[in-house]
Amino acid sequence: MKRVSQLLLAISFIAISCSDETTVFEDRLQDDISIEENEAKLQSSINFDNAGVLDIYEEDQITGKTARGGANQQVGDYPLTLVAQIEAPSYDGATNLGATHVFIDGDYAYVSYNTVEGGYAGGVDIINISDPNNPRVTGRLYYTNADINSIAYDNGYVYAVGGVDAEKSVTATSNSFVAKIPVSNGRFNLSSGISYGFQEGFNANDVAISGNEVLVTSGRDGFVKAYDKNSLEALNEVPFADLRSVAISDSKIAVLDASTGVKILDQNLSTTSEIAISSDFGPSAKRTLDFMNENILVSEGSKGAGVYNGTTGQFIEHIPILLDPENVAQQDVVTNAVATNNDIVLMANGGAGLCLSEGEGSSADPYGIIQLNGSINYVASKGDYIFAASGTNGLQIVKLNRPSNSLVERCATTTEFRGNSNVNTETGSVLAYNSGSRGKRLQRIDVNGELLLCGSWTVRNYVNINDNRVLELNGTMVVGRNRQRRNITVTEGATLRVEGNLTVYGDIIMNDGATIEFLGDDSVVNVFGTVSRPANSTVTGTFRDVRNKF
Repeated sequence: MKRVSQLLLAISFIAISCSDETTVFEDRLQDDISIEENEAKLQSSINFDNAGVLDIYEEDQITGKTARGGANQQVGDYPLTLVAQIEAPSYDGATNLGATHVFIDGDYAYVSYNTVEGGYAGGVDIINISDPNNPRVTGRLYYTNADINSIAYDNGYVYAVGGVDAEKSVTATSNSFVAKIPVSNGRFNLSSGISYGFQEGFNANDVAISGNEVLVTSGRDGFVKAYDKNSLEALNEVPFADLRSVAISDSKIAVLDASTGVKILDQNLSTTSEIAISSDFGPSAKRTLDFMNENILVSEGSKGAGVYNGTTGQFIEHIPILLDPENVAQQDVVTNAVATNNDIVLMANGGAGLCLSEGEGSSADPYGIIQLNGSINYVASKGDYIFAASGTNGLQIVKLNRPSNSLVERCATTTEFRGNSNVNTETGSVLAYNSGSRGKRLQRIDVNGELLLCGSWTVRNYVNINDNRVLELNGTMVVGRNRQRRNITVTEGATLRVEGNLTVYGDIIMNDGATIEFLGDDSVVNVFGTVSRPANSTVTGTFRDVRNKF
């Protein structure tokens, strides 16, 4: 949140109603709002340089209880991969934008941006994630005189909130605004204009949709305000001292007031209960909260994430900040945001990175730090994805690679693998394992017999299938990283059999007499390097070759 002090939101508006403070943008071709029309520029925002298998430094490794890497490292859970990074928008006068919020709906992720420096500049991206191998930026809107701090999507409209300088604006009645922006098929459609609503407060910082209402919080000396979702007519508002965030679970509304703690509101915005919190939330720093089953998780700066019972308000625990990066300034080790996804909790801990905790039951236990570059300022997660906003490193898209239930059921007769992360099967052995419900992280695979792997796996280093041996995959496997490419080698007479999804950040090397078989009708292979195929090697089956390497 940024104190309103400079620059004019010089957008021309037509006033529809003074009483409900709703306005409509008149001319989309003005200089202060524009749409990026250059498709090449949109696609160049996608960066695969660091894509590939992600390490997780587990709690025992961080505290020094076990060694990192090495031949005796045990297999790890959560086989995460970095799909891609999205570089922040830039234009004349705004080359320092940073991602502030992410909202995921179906095949699209909606991302908001602002500037941390003086003045106002922002933007909104629409990212198509329907193909996990190839995310695409399909829409980009620039705001040259407004910060965009948070975003939501509902039924064909993006609802973006941010800040303007009301003292220099002819039409803006207050510093904080909400914009209703029409979109269609992943693109902005401004033919019918953009609707706006205004409210008191230093800067609108969060937005959520509740039924037919849009709820907006607006910082210090601000309000939680309800607007009609269709018309943006102001319906109700309640003042608070220092609002930071709003979250909704069923009919329950929670707001974070940095001066007192969490307030639980009913549909009329009346306070029904309170959770007193004495943490120092920092001046004008965005902090978020989220529901997890019956609990509420609150990002509490240097204290980590606070866990509270959402009904009784009882304090349960603080999930601590695991510190892995060296030479991180203490003021940068803070929990900025929290997000949940089924049984995991994600904490955006600034310079201390992105922490994954296991949240089954009434509390959450830290598991480890996901090795992403940059200071992690915001995190969102839905389905099989994590979206992490990381300052100058842009928006990072991480895939959880959760095994599907159908794969677990089909491999029900196999044993969950719990051995060494360096898999070296003995000559003549016939082995079959499943990855369990979390998936597994491996360092390398050497096959000297027959090995069936079911579920979801990542392999940081190489995969070798030795002479006349067999590796079968029923599920998902990702090998290597784009900056540290590793290969799958299918040697003389060996067979690689795939039913599912195979991604290789490196090469597939087939020797004389080697065979690759794809089973079923839906297998996918995504090779970032090359496929080496001697004339007497064989590739059979139906599969989608993402990068046309076969």
